[in-house]
Amino acid sequence: MSDALMSLLTGGVLGLGGWAMLAVLLFFTQITIFSVTLYLHRSQAHRGVDFHPALAHVFRFWLWLTTSMITREWVAIHRKHHAKVETEDDPHSPVTRGIGKVFWHGVELYREARGMRADIEQYGRGTPDDAIERHLYTPHATLGPVVLLAINSVLFGLPGVALWAIQMAWIPFWAAGVVNGLGHWWGYRNYESADTSTNLTPWGFWIGGEELHNNHHAFPSSARFAMRRWEFDIGWSAIRLLQALRLARVLRVAPAMDVRPNIAVPDAETLKALLSHRFQAMTDYQRNVFMPALREEAAQAGAKLRRLLPRRLRRGLVNDGRWLKPDSRAQLSAWVAQRPRIRTLVEYRGRLAALLEARGHDAAERLHQLQAWCREAEESGIAALQAYAARLKGYSLVGA
Repeated sequence: MSDALMSLLTGGVLGLGGWAMLAVLLFFTQITIFSVTLYLHRSQAHRGVDFHPALAHVFRFWLWLTTSMITREWVAIHRKHHAKVETEDDPHSPVTRGIGKVFWHGVELYREARGMRADIEQYGRGTPDDAIERHLYTPHATLGPVVLLAINSVLFGLPGVALWAIQMAWIPFWAAGVVNGLGHWWGYRNYESADTSTNLTPWGFWIGGEELHNNHHAFPSSARFAMRRWEFDIGWSAIRLLQALRLARVLRVAPAMDVRPNIAVPDAETLKALLSHRFQAMTDYQRNVFMPALREEAAQAGAKLRRLLPRRLRRGLVNDGRWLKPDSRAQLSAWVAQRPRIRTLVEYRGRLAALLEARGHDAAERLHQLQAWCREAEESGIAALQAYAARLKGYSLVGA
C-alpha cells in the first residue's frame, strides 16, 4: 500500500492531528446543538424567534445531514410532550416510563412517537412543507447521515468514521437522554410548574441553554431560557448576535415581574401579572409561606425539619402530592390533617392555584375572587400568609 493511500486512510485529505480533530468534533456537535435548540425548539416548536429564510435553511440542511430528524416529527413530538406532560400520553416522561427508560432508550421512545401519525399531523402543523422538504428532507431523511459519513471519510480518513459515530450519538444522548430524562428528574426548580421539570445547571452552554429546562416549561414560548441574574443561556446569546446581524427576529420572551409597594387591593395589573407568573406565585408561596411554617412546626416539636417531614413529602405540599406514590400521598395527608395551621395553608394554596388555573372565568369575576382570597388571607392570623398576600397584591409586569 502506497504512502499516499495510507496517508489518506489515516488522515484523509486534511490530515488533522488529534487536537485539531477534537476541535472539529466540538465545533460540529455544537452547531448541531444550536440547530436543535434555536431552530427546531425555540423557532419551529414554540414560535419564540423567527430566522432569516437563508439561515433557517442552513439549520434544516445541517439537521438533515447530521441527525436525519424530520422537522415536522420533532416539532410534533415536542409539542405533544408539553400538551400531555407527565401523563401516559407524554412521549418521554420519566414519571410514567422511568428515568432509566428515558435516559438510556430515549431514541426508542422517539421512534415510537414518530409512528403515531395522527399525532404528527395534529401537533406538527406550521412546519416547512416546501419542495425540498417533500422531495428530499422527509422521504430521504436517512440519506443525510450517509452523505456525512462519506464527507467525513474523505476529509478525515478513518478518524472521520469515529467522528461520524460520535455525531450520530450526540443528539440522542444529550437531547433525548439528558434533557428529556434528567431534565425531569434531577436539578433545581425556579418555578413550581405543573410537571417535574428541572434546571440541570444555572449555566446553559454545553447543550445550547437546554439545561434550563424548568424555566422553559414555565414559559414555553419564550426565546430566552435564563430567568435569574445568575443564569446564562448561550442559545439566547446566539439569538441576540443573530438579531444584531438581522438574521433573527425575537417574537416572544418571558415578561419580567416586579412588586409594587403599598397596593391596598389587587387590581387588573395584579391579576395580569399573576396569570403570566402563576408558577412564580406558587414558588413564592412555597418559599415564603410553607417553609417558615414548617420551620416553626419543627422548632415547636424540638426536631430537625428533615426528620419532621422528609424532603420528598415537603415537595408534595406544593404540588398536591401529585408526583408521590399512593402510600406517600396518604402519609402526607395524615400528617397535614394533624396540624391545623398547615392544613389551613394547604387549603389557601389550593384555592389560589384553582383561581389561577381556572378556564372560562371572565377577568372581572377572577379579580373579585383574588381580592376575596387576599382579604381572607390577611385576616387569617397567620403571619407568613398575611405577608404573602400583602406582597401578592403588588405583582405587576415590567418590560422584558
